[in-house]
Amino acid sequence: MNSWMSFVSRSMFTAVGCFMMLLNTASAEAYPIFAQQNYPEPREATGRIVCANCHLAQKPVDLETPQAVLPNSVFEAVVKIPYDQQVKQVLANGKKGGLNVGAVLILPEGFEIAPPEKLSTEVAEKVKGIYFQPYSPERKNIVVVGPLPGKKYNEMTFPILAPDPATDSSVHYLNYPIYLGGNRGRGQVYPDGKKSNNNLYNASGGGVVRSITTKESGEREVLIETKDSANVVDIIPPGPTVVVKQGQSIKEGDALTNNPNVGGFGQAETEIILQNPARVQGLIVFLAFTTIGQVFLVIKKKQFEKVQLVEMNF
Repeated sequence: MNSWMSFVSRSMFTAVGCFMMLLNTASAEAYPIFAQQNYPEPREATGRIVCANCHLAQKPVDLETPQAVLPNSVFEAVVKIPYDQQVKQVLANGKKGGLNVGAVLILPEGFEIAPPEKLSTEVAEKVKGIYFQPYSPERKNIVVVGPLPGKKYNEMTFPILAPDPATDSSVHYLNYPIYLGGNRGRGQVYPDGKKSNNNLYNASGGGVVRSITTKESGEREVLIETKDSANVVDIIPPGPTVVVKQGQSIKEGDALTNNPNVGGFGQAETEIILQNPARVQGLIVFLAFTTIGQVFLVIKKKQFEKVQLVEMNF
């Protein structure tokens, strides 16, 4: 199997979703296993793609495909993930950096990423630098890409190989849906349910802010003295900006930080027709006969007009 289709973990969805969220952390290696155990399918029965479990903000995405394709042919699916490329996101270490993008493309059964030998020079140039990964060894029709630098890959081309019903009895000449999930930036929730530092942090208790202490790790401890003289300590990781001050009175649930998230996730879908070549040939033959028929009708009409003209002269 070529390098494009080399298999990694069972669940490559997290490489787009939660793995992107942890791009700069060593613990990211564990998340494909988590996704394998919890998300055997990337698209839920409700139609929601599970990337939305980590990326809570909703953003637009766009998917462009041909209306119809022939069997055993390569076509392009263009994925667009627009965003303001001037903005910076909070990284896992609290610093600011550029946004990454990723996508999961759910193709119909039998459709898969085209092998390199079937790509034209033009298409090969478009997909240069993009590594297409199957969701699992059994699901080659679900393709995952990312994380990739957003400034270069906010528009990506997926070279898709259409199946051939003549060699695969499970495929038929029908309309098929294609689903896309695409995100830019890091997520807000880790797969274990914990919040990332790309989040708004709220006060766990109401009272007066007595101190805001910054640790060597960059974490901030916000000490809140409640009305009954108890102390509540909220830990804020590096990244979000603390918006409360010492001596300020706050209520439980009030924002302690800004919301640093500038990314989000979106879904799109379209349909594609796997066209029978015999139908196309039949249509061409029909149009040819129709054209010939129209030509003969015009010729016959001209002949009839000539006959009428001769009879009028008599």
